[in-house]
Amino acid sequence: MPTSPIAEAAPLSLCAREPHVPADRLVAEMVPPPRFDAVRFDTYVPDPNQPSQVEAVKVLGGFASGLGGAHATGSGRRRWFSRRPPAPAGPRGVYLDGGYGVGKTHLLASLWHATPAEPSLKAFGTFVELTNLVGALGFQQTVATLGGHRLLCIDEFELDDPGDTVLVSTLLSRLVEAGVALAATSNTLPGKLGEGRFAAADFLREIQGLSAHFRPLRIDGEDYRHRGLPEAPPPATEDEVTRTAYATEGASLDDFPLLLEHLARVHPSRYGALTDGVRAVCLTGVQPVPDQSTALRLVVLADRLYDREVPVLASGVPFDALFGDEMLRGGYRKKYFRAISRLTALARDAKGLVAQ
Repeated sequence: MPTSPIAEAAPLSLCAREPHVPADRLVAEMVPPPRFDAVRFDTYVPDPNQPSQVEAVKVLGGFASGLGGAHATGSGRRRWFSRRPPAPAGPRGVYLDGGYGVGKTHLLASLWHATPAEPSLKAFGTFVELTNLVGALGFQQTVATLGGHRLLCIDEFELDDPGDTVLVSTLLSRLVEAGVALAATSNTLPGKLGEGRFAAADFLREIQGLSAHFRPLRIDGEDYRHRGLPEAPPPATEDEVTRTAYATEGASLDDFPLLLEHLARVHPSRYGALTDGVRAVCLTGVQPVPDQSTALRLVVLADRLYDREVPVLASGVPFDALFGDEMLRGGYRKKYFRAISRLTALARDAKGLVAQ
C-alpha cells in the first residue's frame, strides 16, 4: 500500500476535469507549443552523419526569407490582407519527410519563427488541431480566418483518415489560392525507412491538386530523443508515484485505466486544456492499451504532454509495452512509435521528481 502523503494538499486529477475550449482559443493557440517556443534554425543540432539535416536548414531558411513583404493589391497599394498576392517563383510550400525524432517539428517551428510576419499572420498546429478548428468554426469561416495569413505550418500531417485528408486538402487549396504559404511534416512509416520518398509520395498523392505547390525535403536520421542518452528509466513503484504526486506542487495523480475511460468522454481538441496548470502527470497501474480507439486518444494526450514539457511518472508496464504487436504492425504504427518515443522522453524528465 502507498505510504501516507507528505503534503497537505491532494494532487490534481485529470479525470476530474472536463474543459470547454471556445473556438477563439483554438485560433489563438495556433502557435508553436511551449517546447518549441524558443527554437530557431541555429539551435537545431544536425547529426553530422546526416547531410540531409544540414540541407533542410538551408532550404527552410531560404523559404522563410522569401515570405517577407506585404501582399500587394491589384491597384498597386500594399496591404497585409489582399486576396490577390503576387505569385511567387517556385513551390509555395515545403513538406518535411522523415522518421520520427529527426527534428522535423523543431525545423517547422523554426520556420514559423523565422518568417518575417506578425504572429497573428502565421499559424502553427497539428493536423488534428486543424481538423478540430474546421469542426469548431466551419469550413468557410476557417478559410476566412486563415486566408489572410502569410504562413500555415501543419505538424504531423495524417494520411490515415481519407475523409479528413480530403477535407484538409480542400482547405489548403483554398488557402493557396488566397496566397498562404504552406509547410507540413509527416512521419515515414518505420517499416518504410530507407525506401526513398515513400512518405512524400503518399503525401503528394493524397493532397492531389496541391502537389505542385510543395517541395519535398527528405530528412534522414535516428530519433534524437535517444541519441547518445541513457535508456529510459524503468517504471516507478505505485508507492513512489503516489508519494511524488503529493510532494510535487501542480502534479496530477490518476489511475491509468480510469484515465483512458475519461479520455473517451473528452474531445481530443480539449486534451491541451485538460493539462492546463499541470506540472507533472503521475499515473498508477499503466497497462497495455486494450483497443485502437483508446490507443489513438492516448497518442493525442502524449503529444499534448510532450508539447507542454510535462514530465510523466508511472507505475505498471514500461511505455514500450503500451501497444501490442498487432498495433505496432498496423496502419497507425507511426503514431504509436511517436507516442512511445515521446512518453519515454517525458519519463526520463520525471526521474528527478521521485520523492525520497
